[in-house]
Amino acid sequence: MQYPKAAGGAERHKMTKANDSYQKLEASYLFAGIARRVQEYTAANPDAKIVRLGIGDVTEPLAPAVVKAMAAAVREQGRRETFRGYGPEQGYAFLREAIAENDYAKRGVKVSPSEIFVSDGAKCDTGNFQELFDRRSTVAVPDPVYPVYVDTNVMAGRTGRQRNGRYGRIVYLDSVRENGFVPEPPSVHADIAYLCFPNNPTGAVATRRQLKKWVDWALREGSVILFDAAYEAFIRTPGVPHSIFEIPGARKCAVEFRSFSKTAGFTGTRCGFTVVPEGLEIEGGDGRPVRLHSMWMRRQTTKFNGCSYVTQRGAEAVYSPEGAAQTKKTIDFYLENARLIREALLRKGYAATGGTDSPYIWTDVGGDSWAFFDKLLREAQVVTTPGAGFGRAGEGFIRISAFNSRANVLEAIRRLEKAL
Repeated sequence: MQYPKAAGGAERHKMTKANDSYQKLEASYLFAGIARRVQEYTAANPDAKIVRLGIGDVTEPLAPAVVKAMAAAVREQGRRETFRGYGPEQGYAFLREAIAENDYAKRGVKVSPSEIFVSDGAKCDTGNFQELFDRRSTVAVPDPVYPVYVDTNVMAGRTGRQRNGRYGRIVYLDSVRENGFVPEPPSVHADIAYLCFPNNPTGAVATRRQLKKWVDWALREGSVILFDAAYEAFIRTPGVPHSIFEIPGARKCAVEFRSFSKTAGFTGTRCGFTVVPEGLEIEGGDGRPVRLHSMWMRRQTTKFNGCSYVTQRGAEAVYSPEGAAQTKKTIDFYLENARLIREALLRKGYAATGGTDSPYIWTDVGGDSWAFFDKLLREAQVVTTPGAGFGRAGEGFIRISAFNSRANVLEAIRRLEKAL
C-alpha cells in the first residue's frame, strides 16, 4: 500500500490500528438506535406527544430521606472541618455495612462488608467484570439478553463474527415461552455464565430450584456465574430468591451485581455495588488458584476513584426506616403501572409475561418486532423496545417499561387499546 508523502517529501507513517473487535459490533447500541428513530419521527411530527415506555429510566423523584441525606452531605463538603476528598475505592464502610445488614443478613445470607464494592452502577460493573477472565474464556448468555453482557465480551475479543444474529464462540441459551423464559444450564462447558433475575427484558423470575440447578452446574464445571440482581427489589412473590447467595454453594461460584438505579431512582445519581465472595477462586496463568476478590480490588483501585461521598450518603439513607418505606412506595407505584399495562395487553389478546415481580412486560406481538415498534410509534405515539434488539430469540416480542407517571401510563394504555 502506498502512503502519501508529507510536506518536505517525508513518507507518512502507517496509521494506528483499531481494536478490530469493535468492528464486529452492531452499528449502534440498541437504545441509541431507538432514540434515533424517535428523533426522526418527532422531527417529522413536531406536534406529536410521545409517551416513552421504552428505555428503563425512572421518572419518580428521589425519596425525601435520600434528598435530605445528600443535602446534609453537601453541607459537610462545604466546611473545612467536615470536607472529604478521595474516598475508599471499595466504598465507605457506612454504606457497605448498611448493604450487608439490610440486603443480606436480614434474609439470612452471609455477606461481609469487605466483600462489597460500591460503584457508579451495575451496568459499569457487569460490563467491566469480564476483564478479569482470560480472553479465551467461553461465555454463556441467555437469549434474549441485556446487550451489555454480550457487547463487552465482543469488545474484549472473546467472540467470533456475528452471523444470523449471533456471535461465534458464545453459548446462547434460548429463553422462550416453553421454559418460562428461564433457561436450563448448558449441556456444554462455559467458563462464565450471565444470569439476570428478575430478568431484563422478559420480566421472568427464577425459582430456588432453578437457581440451584445453575449453582450445581457451575460447581461441577468450575465455572463462574455473573448474577445481575438489579431488579430484586421488585420481587413480591413469596419464596422467590432475591439473591444468588440464598442458594447453598453459590459463594464458591457466583458474583452478584446490584443497583440503586431502579430500586431508589438513582439512574441519574449513579450508585450500585458488586459482591465478590472472598473465597471465590479461578485458575491463574501459572495454574495456581487466584482470588477474584483480589483481582477486582486491584482493578477497581487502578481504574476507579470511587463513588462520591454525597451519593453514598444518599444510598445509605435508602436503608433508613423512612427511606425504606418511601422507596417501597415508589416501587409499588411502578408495579401498579406494570399491572395496568399487562392487563390491558391481555384484554387485547396479547400474551405477556413479567409485570408482577418486574417493571417490564414482555409481549408476544407475533411478528417483526421493529415493525411493531414503528407501528406503535406511528399510530399511538408510544415508544417501546423491540425484542429483536435483545437477541435472536427476542424477535416477535416487545418490551414495555412501567417507568412513567400514572397519567402517562393511562394515556399510553388508551392509545394502545385504540391502535391494537
